[in-house]
Amino acid sequence: MHVTIEDFVRHLDDERGLSANTLAAYRSDLTQFKDFLKGSGHVGWGISPRVVRAFMTDLIQREYRQTSQARKLAAVRALYRYLKSIDEVTTDPTAGLGGARVKKRRPKIISTADVECLLENAADATTPERMRDRAMLESLYATGMRVSELVALDVGDFDVESQTVILARQGSRKRSVPLTDRAAEALHMYVTDGRVKLLRRVDEHAVFLNHRGNRLTRQGFWLIVKAYARRAGIEATITPHTLRHSFATHQLQGAGTVREVQAILGHASPATTKIYEDLARESPGPSRRGIDRTKAQKSS
Repeated sequence: MHVTIEDFVRHLDDERGLSANTLAAYRSDLTQFKDFLKGSGHVGWGISPRVVRAFMTDLIQREYRQTSQARKLAAVRALYRYLKSIDEVTTDPTAGLGGARVKKRRPKIISTADVECLLENAADATTPERMRDRAMLESLYATGMRVSELVALDVGDFDVESQTVILARQGSRKRSVPLTDRAAEALHMYVTDGRVKLLRRVDEHAVFLNHRGNRLTRQGFWLIVKAYARRAGIEATITPHTLRHSFATHQLQGAGTVREVQAILGHASPATTKIYEDLARESPGPSRRGIDRTKAQKSS
């Protein structure tokens, strides 16, 4: 099994921003499924629908509640959709099976007007914290990076001259992603002026620091996004993942192609990126600022 359950759980965390409890449930259900496969003599993910039906029969015989059976089957379905999208398996053994199905969730996005309002509320960077907030929001929307990649940035990952950041994700190769002029300027201002005032230890390499001088956590940044969205009067629920999804959609509404957006987002398969095509067609087109951001990405 080249792809592990942790790989899939990390994918869910990165792409869907699920809660810790939901991720734990996926991990537990899929570990049980993997143990069943091993006990049945299967060493890889490539199985037939008969094996999945045998797993469900086993759950029934062990008197699991119907709600638990449905949840476990939903987890297995989600796993195989992912495995097929990255060509880890050639067929999905859960396709065509009866029982509970998970409705495919569409990424939530906001309009470019709402993005502009959010970023403008962070533009008045008069304190170290506000410089940090502006740099994080601008960088996230300029690159579509995962929030885990954003908070993991170290000082050496930012190249002022080339206006790029090096993103590293556990289990994946590093990739260089271009910044827009606005994001590069905000990040440079924070690193040279704001960060030094938050720094408490000379051996701290994290770019984004909290008031104690430690690396800002994902939860901490989620609260920052929520506060700026409230201040901007945006009614929709916004998370860091909302900005990633919005970036991808707005890129495709501009001059970006699926392959280009896939490379920037760090998706293993274009199938994951293509879900934004429908959103791009159905959503209002980007404003002039959104188009300018797209051009900045392509020209870098």
